[in-house]
Amino acid sequence: MKIYNVLAIAFGASIFFTWLAINVAKRFRIFDYPDRGRKIHSRPMPLLGGVAIFGAYAFALLLNFHFSWELKGVVIASFILMLSGLVDDLRGLPAFARLVMQILCSLLVIGFGVRLNIVPDNLPFSCLIEVVITVIWIVGIINALNFLDGVDGLATGIAVIASGTFCIIAYQTGQQYFAFLNIALAGACLGFLVFNFPPAKIFLGDSGSSFLGFSLAALAAMGEWAEKNPIVALSIPLLILAILIFDMVYISISRIARRKVRTFKQWIDHVDKDHLHHRLLAMGFSPRQTILVIYMVNMVFALAALVLKKATTFQAILLLAQAVLVLAVLTMLMLVIRRHMDESRFYEKQLKEIADKK
Repeated sequence: MKIYNVLAIAFGASIFFTWLAINVAKRFRIFDYPDRGRKIHSRPMPLLGGVAIFGAYAFALLLNFHFSWELKGVVIASFILMLSGLVDDLRGLPAFARLVMQILCSLLVIGFGVRLNIVPDNLPFSCLIEVVITVIWIVGIINALNFLDGVDGLATGIAVIASGTFCIIAYQTGQQYFAFLNIALAGACLGFLVFNFPPAKIFLGDSGSSFLGFSLAALAAMGEWAEKNPIVALSIPLLILAILIFDMVYISISRIARRKVRTFKQWIDHVDKDHLHHRLLAMGFSPRQTILVIYMVNMVFALAALVLKKATTFQAILLLAQAVLVLAVLTMLMLVIRRHMDESRFYEKQLKEIADKK
């Protein structure tokens, strides 16, 4: 099957499954309701997007009918994680239970041979070290995408850019089968984005963000990004998923530094409006402008990754340094916005105290 046929099938199936999911969610009142935490929407939204995307992805893969041992592990583990996310959407699960499920699914896919091969074989316990690094990688990307799923179309669009870039690199390096996996995911996300782009008609839900985060992390670990050059091989997935990694690292450091979280349990439970998209919205960007800005930054990193596939180690280091500089600019921008927000809240509090005294 041609790669564009896989894209078209996944896209068409996603549109149908998403339309169906919207109607099922409305029929059974499966909604994401507004709250005062991280959520910014003002009305209940249908919440079966993850099921629609997974259905379209699985449908495209079944029609293509090429299954490696590693893919079987990814599909089984992602299905389990999608179901656990659906339970969380419907009933609610403690953050610790979600984390345990993510670790178990990571170990499951590792058992099927999906692992980051970045540790020299001659090191003691190299296999165990790679297993630990792979678990941290997969769990980290799952939660990073979940954290960034705070504006209509943002997480889905990031997944399109990432899987599309993985597909291009895989196709150019002769990994045709691996390209099919990525283009199927990109097509499923594009079809869903028709309904999820602002103003959204349906949300991903935890089932969708968990499935997409897990799939991107597992696909990044499956890919053969460079031969005999571990720096390049490691740099490509880091660049493509840089915006996810940056947001998670920034908010984690910020929350710890400001003493908003003091324990690991507080870290996984904490919900706040301090992510990159929240900062851009606070600056006055509209939801569409916010996601387009983040899309463009993500595409800068993706284009660097496309160049990186044929780079030397020195060129790879230069491109990574460039990415660090871009992220440094983003960090300064977020710090400035945070300071202005803190000052605004301080003056509002003072004015309220003065008004109360009068």
